[in-house]
Amino acid sequence: MEEKLIEFRNVSFRYAEEQPWVLRNCSFTINANESVAIIGHNGSGKSTIAKLMNGLLFAQEGEIIIHGKPVNEETIWDIRKDVGMVFQNPDNQFVGTTVQDDVAFGMENRGIPREEMIRRINDTLQAVGMKDHLLTEPHRLSGGQKQRVAIAGVLAVSPKVLILDEATAMLDPKGRQEIMQTVTTLQAEQDLSLITITHDLTEVVEAERVIVMNKGEKWKEATPREIFAEKEALREIGLDVPFVAILADALKQTGLPVSGRELNHEELLEELWTLHSKM
Repeated sequence: MEEKLIEFRNVSFRYAEEQPWVLRNCSFTINANESVAIIGHNGSGKSTIAKLMNGLLFAQEGEIIIHGKPVNEETIWDIRKDVGMVFQNPDNQFVGTTVQDDVAFGMENRGIPREEMIRRINDTLQAVGMKDHLLTEPHRLSGGQKQRVAIAGVLAVSPKVLILDEATAMLDPKGRQEIMQTVTTLQAEQDLSLITITHDLTEVVEAERVIVMNKGEKWKEATPREIFAEKEALREIGLDVPFVAILADALKQTGLPVSGRELNHEELLEELWTLHSKM
């Protein structure tokens, strides 16, 4: 039986009484060890969801349950032990003068013994490929390296959930790919739930499930393949579809009997090769 890790129960939120609701009656569940992408146009509420999960904001209506605990001012520090977050700009998360100091910061706040801290610093930096930068000053790192260190700092406190809030948005395509490969590997090795809030469609395709937000409400929830099959509906709410899906549609219009449900180049090439073999 799947273990519920995060539950949003009819959650509504707005930043001020005179402002419109950013989230309205939003409900969904995320299970342990699951990979979920949350997508939507700007202002759809997806980043607000991330902040509500981490206790940076509190819902005005409804209830949020993280690992069996309601998110409120009394439980906030316990919640943050379970939910780690990496933001778009890693510079906003750095507090240490060196890489190892920065990774140690969260553990120091939790009173983790020094010997255990040293082990976790080494293990997490090794896991993200930054072991050789222990004494480097964070501002001397590249954008991708900074995000790796930010991820290591979150993983060092052993969360149950890792949230990437547009964490690859400032990186070039190669840097994005490397970060997501690292995170995907870590998720499998450490039994993490991974929540990716992103505009990058290649990251969405890699998720097990997608939650689509539109105007503060949950528009649809399904697998990536089911979501991207609704190309026209997605365009109507201001979202793109993967280039492979667009290309497959163009090929169908020329008479090729492709399914139109391909998610990546490999799937499309395999289907074209199969069709060619039958001709």
